[in-house]
Amino acid sequence: MIVFQSLACRLIPAWFLAVTSAGVLSAQTAPAIDIVTASESPLERAGRNQLLRLLAEHDLKPWTFTRTVRIQPRVIPHSHPVLTLNTRYLDNDTAQVATYVHEQVHWFLAERQAATDSAIAELMHLYPEVPSGPPDGARDTRSTYLHLLVCTLELDGVSRLFGEAAAQRTLAGWRHYVWIYREVLARPARFREILRTYGLDLDGS
Repeated sequence: MIVFQSLACRLIPAWFLAVTSAGVLSAQTAPAIDIVTASESPLERAGRNQLLRLLAEHDLKPWTFTRTVRIQPRVIPHSHPVLTLNTRYLDNDTAQVATYVHEQVHWFLAERQAATDSAIAELMHLYPEVPSGPPDGARDTRSTYLHLLVCTLELDGVSRLFGEAAAQRTLAGWRHYVWIYREVLARPARFREILRTYGLDLDGS
């Protein structure tokens, strides 16, 4: 298993780091991420290189709450105990960033458990019944409520990074959490207000 301790200049060509005029960020402005691979396979190396590039091209610091990311093919992306991304979206940067933001947001909310629980309680009054399993919901009822928050923050993060149209197109294309994403895309203001009420909004600043 290979661990990359930081986005040091030796990992990215100097000419790449020097490009800033088109919105490409230097290594100094990118979050320091430890990228680990399951077996250092060609797919995993490609996934690591993609993530290194995305971290350099986009300011993901506002959506980075854990510093270790694992690349592993053929797994469902997940946040804990180690944030893990798969290699399904090597040809779709927007989808890979959306997945990164989604899983990082889980860490953000987990660090604010009391506020998250209060927000979920309000959602339970707003939606007395929700899907309790896939594909419409998450793994159980509570997780479905939680994902209404997570997916709203995902929408806002991807909108800020790639534009609203790209974010809506990407989230509408997911084949998991179908009901959750449909509600978030149809009524984002409702969920943003709940996030603001409990200090859980992320404006990218």
